[in-house]
Amino acid sequence: MGGEHAEVARLLWGPHPKPARGPRPTLDLDRIARAGTEIADAEGLAEVSMQRVAARLGVTKMALYRYVPGKAELVALMVDAAIGPYPAAEERRGGWREELEDWARRLFTVFRQHSWALDATVGPRIMGPGELSWLERAVSALDGTGLSGAERMDAAVLLVGHVRGITQQARAAGPSGDPEAQLGTVLGALLQTHGERFPALTAAFAEAARSEGQDQAWEFGLQRILDGLATLIDQRAR
Repeated sequence: MGGEHAEVARLLWGPHPKPARGPRPTLDLDRIARAGTEIADAEGLAEVSMQRVAARLGVTKMALYRYVPGKAELVALMVDAAIGPYPAAEERRGGWREELEDWARRLFTVFRQHSWALDATVGPRIMGPGELSWLERAVSALDGTGLSGAERMDAAVLLVGHVRGITQQARAAGPSGDPEAQLGTVLGALLQTHGERFPALTAAFAEAARSEGQDQAWEFGLQRILDGLATLIDQRAR
């Protein structure tokens, strides 16, 4: 584990030794993470800096460095604070399908509220205990289904990918937050002019319009992923 990753792991997972003597610390990692998250929620991840967070907390940047060595570590703390932990008090609802559906909807809400986290959770990185509790819940929902450990983890990753994809599209749509409506407007104009070159697409688009709009990509994709898992689980049971 490299130096930066090791420091991220220490900040996320501990231990966090407290000084045996001296004045009581004026900051803690939770306060620092909340301050960074508030800036990112309001203005985006690019606007988060050690200087901005220090100012929001009413301390100097040098004082902040005593707790967090740099922005990479700060963002890791922010991500874990924004995403997790999974609501432990929530009772399990129904079978694996109902639980995963509820899980996906909750994660969708989290990413919609903190869309900057999409940019901060790409590539190899150290996940914190809060974020990892979501993966734990999804994998445990599939216990006893006959799926292998790898398949249970892959199912969780597949659902996360769907959540991320739809959230990214909603963010790109801007204030309206309705990427399908925007796509429909653009696609409709193109097919009106060039529809003869794309007969299948034109027919499908016209049918969708008659049925009061396009399929809802979020709901359609979620249900098809769960349908696929149900088919695989049924095959294993036989």
